[in-house]
Amino acid sequence: MTTFQSVVNLEVKFADDSAAEGTFSGIASAFRTRPDRHGDIIQSGAFKRTLAQHSLENTKPAMLWSHDQSRPVGAWQSFEETKQGLQAYGKLTLDVPEAKTAQALMRDNALGLSIGYRVAPGGAEMRSDGVRILKDIDLFEVSLVAVPSDTEARILSSKGIEFDADNPREFERAARDALGLSAREAKRLMSDGWRGLVREGPADDSEELAAIAAKLQRITQSISR
Repeated sequence: MTTFQSVVNLEVKFADDSAAEGTFSGIASAFRTRPDRHGDIIQSGAFKRTLAQHSLENTKPAMLWSHDQSRPVGAWQSFEETKQGLQAYGKLTLDVPEAKTAQALMRDNALGLSIGYRVAPGGAEMRSDGVRILKDIDLFEVSLVAVPSDTEARILSSKGIEFDADNPREFERAARDALGLSAREAKRLMSDGWRGLVREGPADDSEELAAIAAKLQRITQSISR
């Protein structure tokens, strides 16, 4: 029987500019000390055999939209076991409508990951409290889903979060993310431009201005590299 295990909400941030458009990475399944919402604990090493098998056969688990085999949204590029869990690196196929939707939802931290797998023979044991310990599983796919369940997993980075330049709200949100501005600072930038953000007049909040100055210095340094 194939099992689906959901993973926690996405936590998106901008990645290195050298990364390709649509790429992202995260923990597909966390190595937990407490059971997930399905009552399972996946142990470290549970993916070792299946990853080796995929490598031997030159295959990779599929990247699907909500476990629907008819709706792939991209391709997983690589996986590795870390202390945190199974780390996945993938790329959305942005010509696919669901992939564009996924990219937009990532921006609002509205997606999670979920693995589709089968427990290998002898790969699980049941504790007396009913918790199932998974030690060896066959990984078939990792999906983008709306309802996560594993609160110990995170998307680590996402490249290519876009915004509609004709939409002021989208631009304001992008400015907040890209420049590290607060909502108040972004609104000031939108209404009064750069001078409004810097505020050349007397300060009404010296701590606030010092914080803004520090941000502007970091921005200037990044631009001049």
